[in-house]
Amino acid sequence: MHEVVQDYYGKQLQSTADLKTTACCDASAMPAWLKPLLKNINPEVLSRYYGCGLVCPPLLEGCRVLDLGCGSGRDVYALAQLVGPEGEVVGVDMTDEQLAVAETHLEWHANAFGFANVKFIKGYIEKLDELGLEPGSFDVIVSNCVINLSPDKAAVLKGVYDLLKPGGEFFFSDVYADRRVPDTVKNDPILYGECLGGALYWNDFLRLASGAGFIDSRLVEDRPLEITDEILKSLTGKLRFYSATFRLFKLNKLETACEDYGQAVIYKGTIPNSPEQFVLDKHHAIDVGRVFPVCGNTWQMLKETRFADHFSFIGNFDQHFGLFEGCGSSMPFDVESNSVPCC
Repeated sequence: MHEVVQDYYGKQLQSTADLKTTACCDASAMPAWLKPLLKNINPEVLSRYYGCGLVCPPLLEGCRVLDLGCGSGRDVYALAQLVGPEGEVVGVDMTDEQLAVAETHLEWHANAFGFANVKFIKGYIEKLDELGLEPGSFDVIVSNCVINLSPDKAAVLKGVYDLLKPGGEFFFSDVYADRRVPDTVKNDPILYGECLGGALYWNDFLRLASGAGFIDSRLVEDRPLEITDEILKSLTGKLRFYSATFRLFKLNKLETACEDYGQAVIYKGTIPNSPEQFVLDKHHAIDVGRVFPVCGNTWQMLKETRFADHFSFIGNFDQHFGLFEGCGSSMPFDVESNSVPCC
């Protein structure tokens, strides 16, 4: 499968126009604050972008960030502007042609930004421990429509967990299926290259993430994907695919269920580009100044990470009140949970 992916992304695809699905994220759908960053990125890098979502979470200034499957470097160069001259962004990819584009424009972007804080490494995301990267050295790790292409997703998640600092975050977009993908789809080279053949059934993803140490995965946003090629559509049958963005935190004391300890948070409105409301995930939109009840897991995701200074915290873990009622699902397009208020 490595050879299939290298051929598809290195030789078959020359631009996003060659894709046969709507997996690639439309730049016009980006938030307004992010669009100016793309104007500072080389046109050739932009034309070779194949991501399915946005992987630029807030509060990255001064952070050390790793991009898995960085391709031609669009996300790396966007993140480089967010981390600033005191931060660093490292991109990892296995495809020579993609890395060649990314590295050709290193000096171009350094001149455009006024600083150089980017480097690229050739390697496999299943073997992050072989790339000379120090364990526990990254504040944030991102990935954009790449994990589905990996033949060993459990190894990817374990490697990510090991490289993150305590309280660090894995913020990534990928393609998921509403059921386990059959071998007829999984083994088709075009469907695999289009990020469909290797897509995980989302329940299997949640289990793999938990097994790697990421308890309580949080769904940030999702959208259905359309297969625009009629021949490929006939091969996938009733399978439904989604692009979804998740955030996973490296926190040791998270519980497998949302537990109620009588806690609450108050958002100060100080996170850049979020003056009125901070969105932690699809079910936690926290208005500024409001006392917002949360479960113990959400409390830790805010208090023990880079978000802590932007909230006031009420309560502790001294008294347990049972299961926290009303927490949303991590399933993409889960209709029932969308109608239920969350903690």
